[in-house]
Amino acid sequence: MLQNAMPALLLLALMVGLAFALKWARRRLPGAVGHSGPPMQLLSSLSLGPQQRVVTVQVGQGDDAICLVLGVSPGSVNALHHMQLPAGLPDAGQTIVTPASSFAARLAQLTQTNKAPHAPR
Repeated sequence: MLQNAMPALLLLALMVGLAFALKWARRRLPGAVGHSGPPMQLLSSLSLGPQQRVVTVQVGQGDDAICLVLGVSPGSVNALHHMQLPAGLPDAGQTIVTPASSFAARLAQLTQTNKAPHAPR
């Protein structure tokens, strides 16, 4: 019985070894990991339904930065509009605060801002 299972076990060990070898090689090869395109940052997001959103994304930095308005649904991402980055937006290095969309997120936001130490009376 072990004679019949031996080829299957060897094939399983070979496949697991190949998976680990590919994972190791992916981390070691230059350019194989990470994102090689322009830097991107999510500026805002608006939920239109249970699975549909409109998002605004900044692509690029400095004078080359543009804003993309994207329609996102489970099966696709569609470009709705593109424009130059508005002058009033903060730099890409700063964190952008978006309004909380759920009760739990809004409550967490309020409790964090109200934790400032009070002056003694």
